[in-house]
Amino acid sequence: MHRVVITGAGTINALGHNVPETLEAMREGRCGIGPIDIPDVDRLSIQIGGQVKGFEAEGLFNRQQIALYDRFTQFTLVAAREAIAQAGLEFSGDLAAKSGVVLGNSGGGMTTLDENYRSVYEAGKNRVHPFVVPKLMNNAAASHVSMEFNLKGPSFTVASACASSNHAMAQAFQMVRSGMAPVMITGGSESMLCFGGVKAWEGLRVMSKDACRPFSANRNGMVQGEGAGVFVFEEYDHARRRGAEILAEVAGFAMSSDAADIVMPSKQGAERAIAGALKDARLNPTDVCYINAHGTGTAANDKTECAAVADVFGAQADHLMISSTKSMHGHLIGGTGAVELLACIMALRDGVVAPTINYDEPDPECALDVVPNVAREAKVEAALSNAFAFGGLNAVLALKRI
Repeated sequence: MHRVVITGAGTINALGHNVPETLEAMREGRCGIGPIDIPDVDRLSIQIGGQVKGFEAEGLFNRQQIALYDRFTQFTLVAAREAIAQAGLEFSGDLAAKSGVVLGNSGGGMTTLDENYRSVYEAGKNRVHPFVVPKLMNNAAASHVSMEFNLKGPSFTVASACASSNHAMAQAFQMVRSGMAPVMITGGSESMLCFGGVKAWEGLRVMSKDACRPFSANRNGMVQGEGAGVFVFEEYDHARRRGAEILAEVAGFAMSSDAADIVMPSKQGAERAIAGALKDARLNPTDVCYINAHGTGTAANDKTECAAVADVFGAQADHLMISSTKSMHGHLIGGTGAVELLACIMALRDGVVAPTINYDEPDPECALDVVPNVAREAKVEAALSNAFAFGGLNAVLALKRI
């Protein structure tokens, strides 16, 4: 079993177009959620989101690439370029042959889908662009990352709703830990902030019209976001030999299925994933100082997650910090776990725990230290990142300071 470390990180999201901007916003408790700018927004009852503003694809990709890349793929490539540049890796020869990419994504090319539905059903056109299928398929981003960086090893996409990124990173971690690959590019992305994407979520009646307030007694729903987070997972000795800067160690993971309900979360399922990640990482509850919560701001998720954490950690739960950065950047669905992993890295590496903003009043069913509104300095040796998805699919990652 090989040790696995993170040697590169990249992102684009509502808080920033790169990692430094994002971490600065998290430290400041800045909110990236606001009015969304999309066609027909006036027909939506939900008109806010964690939208990436000021993104100009034309300055990053040529005309042929833009014709092939949906917005979620563009986000992924921006984040991958940052992560791989930080890692200082070039893939050729045996390294290229064995290294790969595993990404999480839930909706695929929703912008492409939305635009072409409009073209066919609203405008009455009988033809669509020949690249519609390769542009909207869920694995498009993973495929283009593999092509741009010459990654010829195992490459695929994991789709498990809001746990997609954590499931993808768990698979990448396992491949490096087992010796299958020396390096894996992993993370996730999503871009559902189009008319059809928001309208579909409206139907669930779990969306807030004004703000995401995880764990606060007056919370009233989740808020969608968009963007990507991408990381370089590398075998420890490989990284040390080449003198790479190590951001954190990925120590373990666990996955579980509620096998109960398609939308309502189960405390038992979450418990098994949290406890399993601790066991896999060989961590005691007393070792963990911080949990990046799934923390959607819905009544069902927040109280279930807090109950699961309290049950697993027992008396140690009183000494835990648990925060939800979704309050700042929104819920990135399939990409959310990847962006949230940045908060764990910041806690471990910089000793700064990101806050849960918009916290107004305590909820007796969420009686944990949720780091309300203001970031906190603390020495964090180990952290967990939770993801609990529709369909009852759970994935928890454990990280350690190095």
